[in-house]
Amino acid sequence: MDDQGCPRCKTTKYRNPSLKLMVNVCGHTLCENCVEMLFVRGSGNCVQCDTPLRKSNFRVQLFEDATVDKEVEIRKKVMKIYNKREFDFPSLRDYNDYLEQVEDIVYNLTNNVDVENTKGRMEQYQRENKDNIQRNKAKLTREQEELEELLLLEHQSNEQRRLEVLQEEQRQLQAKRKSKQALLDELEQSKLPATILLAQHKVRAAQLETQIEQQKQNVKPTSLFSTGIQIGQTVSLQPLPRIQEVLYQYKPLQVETYGPPAPGLEQLSRFGYLNHVRAAMPQDTAGGYTSALACYRAIQDAFSGMFPVRD
Repeated sequence: MDDQGCPRCKTTKYRNPSLKLMVNVCGHTLCENCVEMLFVRGSGNCVQCDTPLRKSNFRVQLFEDATVDKEVEIRKKVMKIYNKREFDFPSLRDYNDYLEQVEDIVYNLTNNVDVENTKGRMEQYQRENKDNIQRNKAKLTREQEELEELLLLEHQSNEQRRLEVLQEEQRQLQAKRKSKQALLDELEQSKLPATILLAQHKVRAAQLETQIEQQKQNVKPTSLFSTGIQIGQTVSLQPLPRIQEVLYQYKPLQVETYGPPAPGLEQLSRFGYLNHVRAAMPQDTAGGYTSALACYRAIQDAFSGMFPVRD
């Protein structure tokens, strides 16, 4: 992004790494200082295409290519109108045609292709589907609120666990400091030999480490299922109604060839069909392959070709 720069003041990212570029609705960029100078009188036009602009239409450029920023902004506006989802259509083909129509609109507006007719199509669609647009918008808003609530609960749960871990680490650190201080006090005041005191301290330190490891293994269970249901919440556990259906019975396919029957798989060796068939290599049999199976399939194909099924 070092070669990016403002077309008005010619300042580049290379000369000024803190340069903040702003992109407008037509997809052209200006630096933040030039945007302020452009709207000193309250209005201004794009310095590259002379499009009338408003200061509120400028936004920080996020991508290296300003066209991508323009497309992202246009896509947001289009998706507010074309907000149907797959279950709103009778078939997947209809839904895919709808998505293709949306992509055509985004492409036309991004690349300035047939803009007036494209905007007219959007306005007509908005008038004809006003109720559906509002209903889907409310549904998306409700789903977004539920998702944000779940994310907030998860964040609070993670933060609570983090604080508990920090508190536990502080308690463990204080316990170790107390143990060391107790050893120093004993060495200073006790009349026992230092070797005995050190041995006792090692035993206490080992017990403390064992206790700490046990506390680490006792992980506090979460209070929220992945479905968003609180643990301990009363949930209806009524069994689902059982649907009585006839069990499926497999019936092998019978191909009537109107000729002599083909030998079965177990008859191939006895009738000498395998005498001139190459034996399978060990690496071939790894997946269950056998030379008898290949021979059996070849014979079945041959018999089927000799005696076709009659209408």
